[in-house]
Amino acid sequence: MVTGGAGQLGRAIVHGFVEHGARVAVFDVAQTDLGATVKAVDVDVTDPKALQDATSALVEDWGVPHILVNAAALDSPPDASAEEVGPFESYPVESYDQVMDVNVKGTFLSCQAVGARMAESGRGSIVNISSIYGMLSPVQDLYEFRRRRGEVFFKPVAYSVSKSALYNLTRYLATYWAKSGVRVNTLTLAGVWNDQPQEFLDAYTARMPIGRMADSSEVVGPVVFLASDASSYVTGSNVVVDGGWSAW
Repeated sequence: MVTGGAGQLGRAIVHGFVEHGARVAVFDVAQTDLGATVKAVDVDVTDPKALQDATSALVEDWGVPHILVNAAALDSPPDASAEEVGPFESYPVESYDQVMDVNVKGTFLSCQAVGARMAESGRGSIVNISSIYGMLSPVQDLYEFRRRRGEVFFKPVAYSVSKSALYNLTRYLATYWAKSGVRVNTLTLAGVWNDQPQEFLDAYTARMPIGRMADSSEVVGPVVFLASDASSYVTGSNVVVDGGWSAW
């Protein structure tokens, strides 16, 4: 089961699992054609009842999932309002709540709905997707090109706070369910190429040791590792896949 499986990273993860022979269920409010072998379900991960009902239906059809990947997330879009990407001091509470609802509460509720059933069945692997901006502070200088154009722009605070929260959710659940056969890990990713402005790419890659952004397909291997028995002794960990960003 992949939450947010209709998004850029989610789609790559879904297709990667399918290529490895898995049946995949996607819980996402955004519906898209993910192929005949994928069960796409319209679910808001912030809605406890909808999530529990959809999980119960999935378990009835396919059994308890072996894998849960929490990839559903919100960040401020490129066309976000000036207020939302303005100074921290005036960042809107409504924007903060919306990001925290999806990125933190949505992950918490998905773990509740699926992880509880995994624990009852005695096995399972949960992968929570985080970001280098949850482990380290955003480098605001990367967005200087926008300020030179006369825009007011700062990478907003909520995304970083939300992604940071996943580390201790992972640790808590890893120890809580360890004796029930459920492993829980965090996968921390650097930026993924998505046709960003050239000025941003130039600034970003100049700071990136490997010299480029990640391709979405490069997320698949680490997710499959954490989801499979190849990582059978790994739980409560944070696997960092960031092209060397955090190495300096």
